[in-house]
Amino acid sequence: MVYREDTARYHVVKVRGLLTAVRRHCREDVAKVAEPKAQAIFETTAEVLDGLINAYSRYETELNEKAGGMAA
Repeated sequence: MVYREDTARYHVVKVRGLLTAVRRHCREDVAKVAEPKAQAIFETTAEVLDGLINAYSRYETELNEKAGGMAA
């Protein structure tokens, strides 16, 4: 769904998408490098991003619930 750029939801969706892309890239890079420290930092980054992505998803759910409540 497309949201207006002046809404929080627009930016939440956009940033969550960017974070998801970076997480995927980090997980792919774990398999591409042999150095254990590099693998660890990429996997740690992906795990931290999991938490951020979940926070953005929860916030988006709250926004959707508020919008649904306003329509009633």
